[in-house]
Amino acid sequence: MLTTVHFFDGKNIVLSQMLKRVPSVGEDLKIKGKLGKVSEVTQTDEKNVRVLVAFQSVSKIKAAADNSKKKKR
Repeated sequence: MLTTVHFFDGKNIVLSQMLKRVPSVGEDLKIKGKLGKVSEVTQTDEKNVRVLVAFQSVSKIKAAADNSKKKKR
C-alpha cells in the first residue's frame, strides 16, 4: 500500500513522495544532497505521514587560490 510521505525541516516542507515503506525514527536519509536523520514520524491520516528530519550542518572550507599556476602578463 502506497502512502504519501511529507519530509519536513522545521516547518518547511523539503520533499513529498509516495512510498511503500515509511522511514523509522533514527534512520539516516539523504534528501537533495543533504544528510539527515529522522527525528519524528507522525501519521496524520490513513494515507499521509509527516516525517521530521534533522539535517547535519555542513561547513564548507574554501581552499586558498593557487596563483602560481596562473599565466603572468
